[in-house]
Amino acid sequence: MVGNVDESASGTERSGYTPLDHPARAALTGPHARFAERVGTALRYHPDVCPMAALPDDPTADDWADAARLAGPGGALFVPVVADTPPPGWKTRMHLPGVQMIDAGVSAEPDDDAVPLTAADVPEMTDLVRRTRPGPFRPRTIEMGTYLGIRRGGRLIAMGGERLVIPGYTEISAVCTDPDHRGEGLASRLVLALAHGIRQRGATPILHADATNVNAIRLYGQLGFEIRKEVLFQVVLAPS
Repeated sequence: MVGNVDESASGTERSGYTPLDHPARAALTGPHARFAERVGTALRYHPDVCPMAALPDDPTADDWADAARLAGPGGALFVPVVADTPPPGWKTRMHLPGVQMIDAGVSAEPDDDAVPLTAADVPEMTDLVRRTRPGPFRPRTIEMGTYLGIRRGGRLIAMGGERLVIPGYTEISAVCTDPDHRGEGLASRLVLALAHGIRQRGATPILHADATNVNAIRLYGQLGFEIRKEVLFQVVLAPS
């Protein structure tokens, strides 16, 4: 099933609930519902948009059965860890510890060199992602939010954009720089420019980082982000 999904009424009224604790689900049931594919309680983005999926808290056997039908036999789902291990028959292909960081005083500011990227730029963006590996980037990822790029001599040398959009918050993602131009502060400039745009819309910038990428976490800390919580992502394979 593909289409609009809205769980905001029940979800946001739960005591102690914050969409930051379940950002993929909050996005897919809210601002990004147009990208959602759903079977029962299991949700995922259209594969051309983003690999992320979401299950309920403490998923039951029925929830996992919905996830298996959504993924298809042997299919992969990239989900936050919602259980220590998936049920029998599932396999774990990736277990990635990370951190969620939030704006705690970012000196956000626009940048005249950071220009909006469009669908026409996707081939160049895909090539830059392939060479720098900042994380997943699909043919329609650019539809998730604003993407900015910096060019030199007409060539795209750095970019970053918005991925998960949830009520009150927007995630900065896919920040990467051509290896020949690292050390020039381009990533920092893009993060600050993206944060400025997010703030202008009345939202708070967030981001996620690989827990082992201490250099990136240190950089984000220097820019004014702070770690909100540790997170753990996994790629699981449905029973075949």
